[in-house]
Amino acid sequence: MIVESKIVPVALGGRSYDIHIEAGAIDRAGVLLTPFIKRGRAIVITDRNVADLWLDRLTTALGTTEVVVEPIILPAGESTKSWAQLEALTDRLLALGVERSDAIIALGGGVIGDLVGFAAAILKRGCDFIQIPTTLLSQVDSSVGGKTAINSKAGKNLIGAFHQPVHVLIDPDVLDSLPIREVRAGYAEVIKYGLIGDKQFFDWCIENGAKLLAGDAQARIYAIAMSVAAKAAVVAEDERETLDRRALLNLGHTFGHALEAEMGFSSRLLHGEAVAVGMVLALRYSARIGIATMAEADQLAAHFRSLDMAYDLASSGVQASGATLVEHMLHDKKMTGGKLPFILCHGIGDARVEKGVDLADVTAFLDAEA
Repeated sequence: MIVESKIVPVALGGRSYDIHIEAGAIDRAGVLLTPFIKRGRAIVITDRNVADLWLDRLTTALGTTEVVVEPIILPAGESTKSWAQLEALTDRLLALGVERSDAIIALGGGVIGDLVGFAAAILKRGCDFIQIPTTLLSQVDSSVGGKTAINSKAGKNLIGAFHQPVHVLIDPDVLDSLPIREVRAGYAEVIKYGLIGDKQFFDWCIENGAKLLAGDAQARIYAIAMSVAAKAAVVAEDERETLDRRALLNLGHTFGHALEAEMGFSSRLLHGEAVAVGMVLALRYSARIGIATMAEADQLAAHFRSLDMAYDLASSGVQASGATLVEHMLHDKKMTGGKLPFILCHGIGDARVEKGVDLADVTAFLDAEA
């Protein structure tokens, strides 16, 4: 398995774009992003933590092709996905005289990507933007597919729009600057693609997950490429989640978002950590209702445990009743007609949408898991 770089297309007709994965890509951004920078200016939006690590290198790389960088540096953290920061960002972009075809670059993790993408979606009824994701989670999930959003008092990502980037540039080398906890959190979204529909990739993750987390370059490129290819295929079929197909990407998220909500969407439980536990819970509940086996759920939990990841309610730190967690689920944006669909597994590699789940049974299940 030797992979130096990879280009994965996202086929959406007039909204199609490529995901370019390459070690050292940030240092070649001047060349790689030239087709998307039309006025010799790039507005790079990032947060303080990422700016300290990568903004100068990106600015230098863009400068090799005489692109002038206008940086906008925002506070780091989930609280940046807010109405206040959205207003401040759009006002700043308008003050800079942004045009629809200008190069607006989101340099950062999921928070920056979601906020910048939403700002681009609503500014002048839609501006182009480029994603340069800097966490594993954003590289394999949030930077691809066009979901953009901010949070509200009612919950996470409830205010947003579908707005596709014009390009995604992924540099696996940036992962070396992350705390291992952040890389582990992103890994949960990697193995998710195997659980959804690729048993062979799931098996690869079981065998190679530890190498990926340890920094093996080839393992990282392969895992990222496989993940974004899987997501790109789903997005191409169901861009706006009007069918059940794209909903499968939410495996682990219904349980996971409830755990995050109970923790106040704070750093006490990262999104990827919540998704990891959520996927184990989804598999265990699937076993409870007879569509998967408990051995499969135990295999996933044991894998996460071997990587020092959260794998059940106790290791997540969440202490809440089943009723409390189900109440959080009722704020899920996937609620339709008063019903909450769950993504469950008919075995590893065969996720499906289940619309007839008994929430009273889910409550009892979560109480038993506590």
